Amino acid sequence: MATTNLGSMVNGNVPVEKETAFNNFYTEVKEIEKRDSVLTPKQQIDRLLRPGSTYFNLNPFEVLQVDPDVTLEDAKKKYRRLSILVHPDKNQDDPERAQQAFEIVNKAWKTLENDDSRKKCMDVIEEARGRTDLMIEEKRKRQKKEGKGSAVEEDDPAKYKHAVYVMTMKLFADMERKRRDLEIRDAEERKRKREAEIEEEEAAKLDKEWQKNFEESRQNRVDSWKAFQAGGTSGKPSKMKKFKGGFKPPKHKAETR
Repeated sequence: MATTNLGSMVNGNVPVEKETAFNNFYTEVKEIEKRDSVLTPKQQIDRLLRPGSTYFNLNPFEVLQVDPDVTLEDAKKKYRRLSILVHPDKNQDDPERAQQAFEIVNKAWKTLENDDSRKKCMDVIEEARGRTDLMIEEKRKRQKKEGKGSAVEEDDPAKYKHAVYVMTMKLFADMERKRRDLEIRDAEERKRKREAEIEEEEAAKLDKEWQKNFEESRQNRVDSWKAFQAGGTSGKPSKMKKFKGGFKPPKHKAETR
């Protein structure tokens, strides 16, 4: 009976009030379908924190589960839904992991919201598509050469999309590794420069202390020299031993054989 009523409503053979009821029912069904198409909060948190997520989450489109060609407005809508799903306040049974997932979602949106970073991401997507196309052509050529025909599995749109997805993740991972390597090299260079600066500072400090000690002891040296000179000219006996008749060499002793 329900099926007949719905069919009648679809055909338009119903009063206005029943048509309104159908529209409400249709809207409710769509809302249920929409809710079912989104993973549960726990599933979303698990997805964002799964093993390997460090590299998966480099792709903001992957984080927000949107197609790279989606409009910014649609991406924003998805971001809002996800941020609500994984918000710590909505997941008080697992607040720490929820907070991590929430921050990942926020970072993804900020990346897409910014024109420059969004363009960089799209450049990665385009490069992934280009590389995938080249890979497919090479694969097609090999198969032709081997007499296996020109058809490849990536001719299937779903498999082609997956191949682009895999290449995209690889490119994002390569970029992250290069960024980390550069960061490590920069840190090591800064460390070397700082160590050199510390050595120079220590050397300058020692030189300054030496100069200070030299200046402070100068007067003592002058006074000592003056006292020495005064002792040799004042008529007082000098501490240096005097030899009468000048220097006398030691007597020669004949060799004995």
